[in-house]
Amino acid sequence: MISHLDGTVSAIAPEGAVIEVGGVGLLVQCTPGTLATLRRGERARVATSLVVREDALTLFGFAADDERDVFELLQTASGVGPRLALAMLAVFTPDELRRAVAAEDVTALTRVPGIGRKGAQRIVLELAGRLGPPGAAGRQGELGQPAAAGPGRPAAAPWRDQVRAGLLNLGWQAREADQAIAAVEADTLAASDGGNGADGGNVPDGGNAAGRAIANGPPAEAEVAAMLRAALRKLSRA
Repeated sequence: MISHLDGTVSAIAPEGAVIEVGGVGLLVQCTPGTLATLRRGERARVATSLVVREDALTLFGFAADDERDVFELLQTASGVGPRLALAMLAVFTPDELRRAVAAEDVTALTRVPGIGRKGAQRIVLELAGRLGPPGAAGRQGELGQPAAAGPGRPAAAPWRDQVRAGLLNLGWQAREADQAIAAVEADTLAASDGGNGADGGNVPDGGNAAGRAIANGPPAEAEVAAMLRAALRKLSRA
């Protein structure tokens, strides 16, 4: 098993990245949140899980070991393959998944494209007590705190483009993605002015900082992941 990769990021696409290790470029499928932590031409370490099929060997990459471990555990539930497990980690952090399963929050799980109510009920039943309590992994995978982030890292690319690419990759239509992004931007701008979100609800974690980032330039990679999850929540309520 390939536990992690440590090398130079040579290419980034909406679905994954190519990391060069020892002169070999390895394609790694990642969530949009993990991709937001990577920079072309820079060295990166990603935790990985190798999925073996008859016709393919596919590497999936994660910003933290906890995400990788949850990804593998999710696939032990009936009907959950690697693509669906990856989609679940694009919508939720590991701790958010732990809370949803522990609380038997079927409605929350149906926010993931491809999971219906019966599928969510089956996931809750089969994973109950197996994911561990929230915070068990040291909170390294919490929203707004990706493990690969650190002081001095360059700002992320414009968050709108990265979030839009992530939503399209998860199966949403371009029009739906644009509407969700506009709603999230309105919420964060309102938060930066000291108010509530535009819809009167909660704004993404770190809303004030995100609002300032929109006004002052591209946000850090943590805000990209936060914006993506906020957009997915907007779409799930539409």
